[in-house]
Amino acid sequence: MTVPERTINLSDILKKYYKYLILAVLIYFPIFGRLGFLPIRIWDEARLAVNAFEMYKDGSYIVTHYEGQPDMWNTKPPLTIWCEVLSMKLFGVSEAAFRLPSAIAALLTCCLLLYICVHYLKSFRLGFIVVMVLVTCNGYIEVHGTRTGDYDSMLTLFTTAFCFLFYIFLENNQTKYYYAFFICVTLAILTKSVTGLMFGPALVLYALYQKKLLALLKNPHTYAGLAIVAIFAGGYYLLRESQNHGYLKAVWVNELGGRYANTIEDHKQPVQYYYNNFIDFQLTAWYLLVPCGAILGFYLKNERLRKIAQYSTLLAVVFFAIISSASTKLEWYDLPLYPFLAILIGVCINFLFDLVRDMKIVGQYLSYNSAPLALLIFLFFTPYHKIFKKTQSKDEPPYYYDYTLSHYLQDAASGKIECNNDYLLYEGYNAQNLFYVMLLQEKGIKFSMKDWTKLEAGDTVVVFQENLRNYVYGTYEHEWLSAQGWATRIKIKGRKPTQ
Repeated sequence: MTVPERTINLSDILKKYYKYLILAVLIYFPIFGRLGFLPIRIWDEARLAVNAFEMYKDGSYIVTHYEGQPDMWNTKPPLTIWCEVLSMKLFGVSEAAFRLPSAIAALLTCCLLLYICVHYLKSFRLGFIVVMVLVTCNGYIEVHGTRTGDYDSMLTLFTTAFCFLFYIFLENNQTKYYYAFFICVTLAILTKSVTGLMFGPALVLYALYQKKLLALLKNPHTYAGLAIVAIFAGGYYLLRESQNHGYLKAVWVNELGGRYANTIEDHKQPVQYYYNNFIDFQLTAWYLLVPCGAILGFYLKNERLRKIAQYSTLLAVVFFAIISSASTKLEWYDLPLYPFLAILIGVCINFLFDLVRDMKIVGQYLSYNSAPLALLIFLFFTPYHKIFKKTQSKDEPPYYYDYTLSHYLQDAASGKIECNNDYLLYEGYNAQNLFYVMLLQEKGIKFSMKDWTKLEAGDTVVVFQENLRNYVYGTYEHEWLSAQGWATRIKIKGRKPTQ
């Protein structure tokens, strides 16, 4: 007896998965579209870029370096940097390869939310809405977030994962979810240190509310899980200290008591800073729906959805209170909130969808009720269009004048500008330029930094800052060669005679 061969019917596959394909296309552009278009951002991303490039070159995977020395300013564990180094080894050194781990973390966060909605809440529509809300949040699809090589996109993946794993474990008491929870906690710590624990108080409160805290304290798997965290997360800190004396002290100053209790690097903001940001920029399209979703969470008939909404509210409120009470505040510190805010917003939109669908007056005049679909298009069109434009644009805001030089160096690295045997003059923090200096040298181009007080006849220099340009003009006989924005290329002919 012969077994008939199974034929793959493309139309059947499309009918089954078309909605997933539509969602995949929609989230591709905010997350991956033109990922390497903008040059490396100053401060955090630039620091990680230099850390990753030096690790890529020297193979020192425990101690991160900056300009050849152990980095005692950026003291976070290097899980994100490891991923960035792996990406650069696979795809070559570029802005896109460096940022790819952040984008993949954002994609996995979307997949996690969709999975929870489809498999646990049994609603693809809700998952579609929640994911679309997430990728249309200005504060999530942003620099320092999913669009740059910072820590926060990967941190958000792991915090979102361990929060849901903890919830699922309390619901079904399956030990595998408990151990997966501790593994994700470990990964969150290895991503951004103590920040990975900031949902901890909310988890304790939820366990107390569910009357399961005592059971967790008596559960031997709790202590086995904590041992996993201590061995792998704590083990990294001890290993780093053994190779880099003074590291633990630097961690305390930069990340623990110092950053929370005191204002670091003048990042002092009022207590309502994050709330104002939500309204003004980060969550402009959706912020009014957050309290609506939280209130609905107490009245939904679907028990699972009601509990998820209440849980998300608790997580969001506690985390928001913690970051708002910290002395050091930065706009991207709220990134781990967005998946849970997206759930609350999604609950509200989903409720409106059902309300419109069930309106009898609509069904009386239409054979097919397209009003709910029209509602979704109406709600998402403008936020998505704005995010699409932002991620596809290479324009810098006027106050970002410092990126004129970054664009110049980016063009030089891509071969659009000739800079062989040139020197870069720059005063101040320089990580965003140092990355491109190393990248050009990696490509075999002779390009390096030089002290502007020690220039010699025949030097060709690129100068950006007005004070240095005026110094060069006033000190040296020179020939102006070209300019791109504020970046000026100058040929040095010698020192001017002293008066």
